[in-house]
Amino acid sequence: MVKKVNAGALAESQAPLTCPPHLCYNPAMIVMKFGGSSMAGPDRIREAARIIKMYAAQKPVVVLSAMGDTTDYLLEAAEKALTGTVDLGAVRKLHRGAIAALGIDVPGLDSLMTEMETLLTGMSLLRELSKRSRDYLVSFGERLSVRIMAAYLNTHVLPARAVDAWDGGFRSDSDFTKAELLDSVWQDIPKAFEPYTSGRDNAIPMVTGFIAKDDTGRITTLGRGGSDLTATMLGAALKADEVQTWKDVDGILTADPRIVPNARLVPEVTYDEAAELAYFGAQVLHPRSMNPCRKTGTLVRVKNSSNPQAAGSVIREKHSGPVPPVRAITSVKHVKLIDIVSTRMLGASGFLAHIFNQFLKWNISIDMVATSEVSVSLTVNTPEDLTGLLEDLRKVAAVECHSDKAIVTIICDAAHSGSILAAAFAALKKQNINVQMISQGASKVNVSMICDDSEADTAVRTLHEALFDTLLAAGLLIKGSVCT
Repeated sequence: MVKKVNAGALAESQAPLTCPPHLCYNPAMIVMKFGGSSMAGPDRIREAARIIKMYAAQKPVVVLSAMGDTTDYLLEAAEKALTGTVDLGAVRKLHRGAIAALGIDVPGLDSLMTEMETLLTGMSLLRELSKRSRDYLVSFGERLSVRIMAAYLNTHVLPARAVDAWDGGFRSDSDFTKAELLDSVWQDIPKAFEPYTSGRDNAIPMVTGFIAKDDTGRITTLGRGGSDLTATMLGAALKADEVQTWKDVDGILTADPRIVPNARLVPEVTYDEAAELAYFGAQVLHPRSMNPCRKTGTLVRVKNSSNPQAAGSVIREKHSGPVPPVRAITSVKHVKLIDIVSTRMLGASGFLAHIFNQFLKWNISIDMVATSEVSVSLTVNTPEDLTGLLEDLRKVAAVECHSDKAIVTIICDAAHSGSILAAAFAALKKQNINVQMISQGASKVNVSMICDDSEADTAVRTLHEALFDTLLAAGLLIKGSVCT
C-alpha cells in the first residue's frame, strides 16, 4: 500500500534534484545500480531514493547491493557458527536501525531474519560451511536491501516492489561463489519484467544484485562484479537506453585521487579501456560485467550517488569524438614477478606449452607476460600458495619468484606508444625508478610495467604529471565532458 509522506525523509520541502544537462535527452528506459556504499545507512538510502525519484519518468529498473558491511557481517556470523555460536547481532542492528531511522515497516523482514538464524543454527550443528551454504547465507544481504528500499519508496508515494533476482529470470550454473549466468536469461528476463516494461505494472522493480538460482533452485552468487553484472544483464536483455552504476566517486578518473589529488574526470572510455582499467586496479565495472552491454551496444554511465549533479563518465563501444592519447593511469600492488628460464633443449612452442599448462593445472591466472624463445617473465596476483606451481616449473626451468612488486598501467592509444613511452621513461628516470618488465596488451589500449611496491605511488604520480599535465599544457589532452 502507498502511504502518505512521513515528515523527515524524502520530504517534499527538499529542493528537488534537477536533471543535469548531459542527461536531459530523456532516455525511455534505464537501469540504475547502487552499490553497498550508496546503501550504507539511512542518509545514503534517502539520497538514493531521491535519485531514483528524479529518474522515475525514465522507467528505471533498480539493482541494489547489500547495505554497507552486511556481507562481511554475514561471513563473520558464519565463522562464529562454526564454533557453535549463532549471532546475528551486527546484521540485526544495522538493518533494524536503518528501518527505525527511516520510519518504515518492511514486510517479510522477520521471516528473513528467522531463515538466516535457522541456516546459521544448521552450520553450528554441522560445524561446516560449504560454498553452497555460503552463497545461501550472503544472499540475505541483497534480499534485505531491496525490501527496505521498496518499503521506503512506497511510504513516500513512489510505487516500488522488491524482486529477488531469480524471480526476474536470473538463472545460473551451479559453480557456487562464482556462478555464470545461463544463456536462457536473455529470454527469461524480458518475460519476467514484461508487466513493468509494457506499463501494466507501474511499481519500480528493486532487484537483488549479485545472486541467482541454478536449475535445481539453489541460490548462487555471481562472483566478482556480480551486482554490476546483474545491472548490465538487465540493461542488455531489456534493451534499456543506458545502465547507470552509482558509486561514491564522480566517475572514472585519470588516477586514484588518494594517490593523485588533482586526478581529472575521464568523460568517456571504450569497453576495452574500461576493462583494462578494471583489470589493473581501477574501481570501474568488472570486465565480465560489461559483456552483456558489448553484445547489444548498451551505453554504461558511471555516476556519484553523493554528487548526482556531476557529469559522470560514459562507457561505450567507440569514442564519440577526438581521442586523447592517454586516458588514465592505474596500479596494482602486492603482485609476484616470476622469471622462468628453460634448462632443457626445448623448442619455444614446447617450452611455452609446458609453462602455461602448469598455471592451468594449479588454476592460477597470469596478469602480464613477456617472452623470448627460452625465457618467460610473468606476474600473478593471488593470495594462494605458489609452492606446488613453482616446484612443477622447476622441473624444466630455472625459476625465481619476486614478491612485493606492482603493476603500473597506462591506458592509452597504442598508435602513440612511442612518444608516450619516451615521456614516461624520461620521467621515471628522474625519480630513479627502475622498470623491471614491460608489456603491451593485445587490446592495444594499455602499456603495463613492473616496479617495486614501494615505488608504485611515486610512479603513478610521476607518470600522471608527465603525461597529463605536460600534454594538457601542450594542448594535446582534451578537457571537459563528451557530449552524448
